[in-house]
Amino acid sequence: MVEEANKIIYSMMRVSKYYDQKPVLKDISLSYFYGAKIGVLGLNGSGKSSLLRILAGVDKDFNGEISLSSNYSIGYLAQEPELESEHTV
Repeated sequence: MVEEANKIIYSMMRVSKYYDQKPVLKDISLSYFYGAKIGVLGLNGSGKSSLLRILAGVDKDFNGEISLSSNYSIGYLAQEPELESEHTV
């Protein structure tokens, strides 16, 4: 288990995202170790949701590179999920 704790399972290298030629994310590089817990803070419109969509593999329209170690997956729940009206909670 100690080996797993030191293992980088996700990396993002020089990732940028633009909307109408305006940068929302610019040259973001980060890595996550196995078992990491993260939080994303920022002002409205600062790119938090864009970052998480890229991280989850939902948004593939970006510049840069991402790497996820084999045998791992990332779950994603949209900020405003599309729900079926005939079902109840």
